[in-house]
Amino acid sequence: MLGFAWQLGLVPLSRAAIERAIELNGVAVTFNSQAFLWGRRAAHDRDAVERLVEPKPAAASLRPTVADTLEEIVRIRVETLTAYQDAAYAERYRSLVDRVAAAERKAAPGRDDLARAVARYAFKLMAIKDEYEVARLYTDGAFERRLREQFEGDFRLRFHLAPPSFAPRDPQTGHLKKLTFGPWMLPAFRVLAALKGLRGGRFDVFGRSEERRMERRLRDEYLATVEEIAGALTAENHATAVELASVPEMIRGFGHVKESHVERAEQRKAALLGQFRNPEAARTAAE
Repeated sequence: MLGFAWQLGLVPLSRAAIERAIELNGVAVTFNSQAFLWGRRAAHDRDAVERLVEPKPAAASLRPTVADTLEEIVRIRVETLTAYQDAAYAERYRSLVDRVAAAERKAAPGRDDLARAVARYAFKLMAIKDEYEVARLYTDGAFERRLREQFEGDFRLRFHLAPPSFAPRDPQTGHLKKLTFGPWMLPAFRVLAALKGLRGGRFDVFGRSEERRMERRLRDEYLATVEEIAGALTAENHATAVELASVPEMIRGFGHVKESHVERAEQRKAALLGQFRNPEAARTAAE
């Protein structure tokens, strides 16, 4: 972004001064110098840069990075949920999508947008990014590989986290404040990731926070709503069902940001659920 902005004349510094600053900073000098250069090139001829970096077609034996079919969407998410919790948890997800897909084939032959919505958003609500999942993602190898690819030499890690179970709140805003943790967190994360079996149980000390209880409630209510959709789906209410199944798209972020999104999402869900359960009344009200 800096290179892009500089090339457009938006940064009141010389190129030499910026490049010298990168050298003096001493962190990933080659990587950052190249990033600055490619930003400039993108500002000059973005199409040419995008052609150069366009991903090459993957070999047939490689797993695709983007899932096109419903089957592939489900398969990838089943793998993730198995790693997230266990095979039984992943099978609960797969069975739900299968029931919706079967109901959709019967009510709206040739359509699969409802099953796709459920496949995406049931996964979103089932794969809660709690403390165990954050620990797993930091320690599954991918994070450390990316660090080694981007940074040279010795470096120290600091983690800025706001666990809802014990992070303090800002006395003025009421929002969670991030705490800083040193490199000792990586070994701690490995231990925590191994304890994911405690998730949702009586010994899950992290699951007692208000945010975690809300996330479990949203998940369970969504799964129950999807079961209701599958049992009452018709060609007439199919479009409403797709909208209803997609409501979790409105839920973003963490902490207070997430709370405000949840409130709007629940209002939208209530309206759509009323339309789904009583489409005639909804039509009359619209007229």
